[in-house]
Amino acid sequence: MKALFFSLFLLALFKAQAQEHLLVDTHNDVLSLQLITKANLGKLQRSGNFDLVRAAKGGLNAQVFSIWCDENLGKGKAFARANREIDSLYALIRRNPKKIVIVNNAAELRQAYKEHRLAALIGVEGGHMIENRMDYLDSLARRGMRYLTLTWNNSTPWATSARDETSTKIPLKHKGLTISGKKIVHRLNTLGVMVDVSHVGEATFYDVLASTSKPVIASHSCAYSLNPHRRNLKDKQLKALAKNGGVAFVNFYSGFVDPSYDAKEQLFLKKYAKELKSLSKVYGPYAPTRLNELHKAEANAIRPPLSMLIKHIDHMVKIMGADHVGIGSDFDGSESYPKGLDSVYDYPKIAVELRKLGYKEEAIGQIFGENFLRVLAANTGK
Repeated sequence: MKALFFSLFLLALFKAQAQEHLLVDTHNDVLSLQLITKANLGKLQRSGNFDLVRAAKGGLNAQVFSIWCDENLGKGKAFARANREIDSLYALIRRNPKKIVIVNNAAELRQAYKEHRLAALIGVEGGHMIENRMDYLDSLARRGMRYLTLTWNNSTPWATSARDETSTKIPLKHKGLTISGKKIVHRLNTLGVMVDVSHVGEATFYDVLASTSKPVIASHSCAYSLNPHRRNLKDKQLKALAKNGGVAFVNFYSGFVDPSYDAKEQLFLKKYAKELKSLSKVYGPYAPTRLNELHKAEANAIRPPLSMLIKHIDHMVKIMGADHVGIGSDFDGSESYPKGLDSVYDYPKIAVELRKLGYKEEAIGQIFGENFLRVLAANTGK
């Protein structure tokens, strides 16, 4: 009993220490998931990774909500889906005005922090959601879009993705940004919307850096040298991003953290193929998450340790400097995360592990939120 009490005391102490720092997470997919689950995010949820209750207890001060759909929603549908998800966010805010507020710049975010309200921002994940229309881009910016991820896994006519650039099966007419793509980058710069290079291919990545007049971000990516996944950033890219003044926000997804995870996951999915097929009819791309919940012990067994995620953060800090690294969890957008990171309640564990490595509070504060505030201000002017 004494041991349990002491453990709870230490956890409370660690949480209090973590909450000394303003904490920003640049990527959460709960809005697209909510279209399926209809969850009331203002109340504590038994499933998923986010709700306002756990966010407050985990010390989360600002969340960039991802607006996402896959390439199956094309012209005439993707922009409408984006607006539907944004509507869901505004509905959540209307129901919980004392807990959460939309913000559009660093000054408003700091004010929300002082008021003890979660600062909500919008990130649109996938350039296909503007349907090749500049007026749609402008419309999303007016509704609060603070970053645009230029591609998801699928390329657009004006930018190529990491998946497509590295595939031998997908013929590409070009690699990188087209003239139209460069115009979109310039327009984002003008609008004060951050350019997000997570998901883009290397050619697009370097074209963006050559085209932008503002610092850019990678909202949810890990280190390629620790896990050579096409979605992760090579050391050369990390250095280039730092030189640009940008920030790379570390993704929690097990498949990007652990190079052995994909093979183990495929065996797990194969074992439950029939069940997965049935779940897909209801949950679509989120079926693997539901499968993991049904077979929790087996799913947990293949999760990497938290230490592997910490190694990604530490490596990126060593390559870029502590002033160019942040947190971009990808919560509610993946089926698996390192052990101990089950929801937004668990961020303090990261601060604890960084302190064990000798990180000073100033550096932790930069990683947890100050770096995001700097790059946001550099783009919005406030």
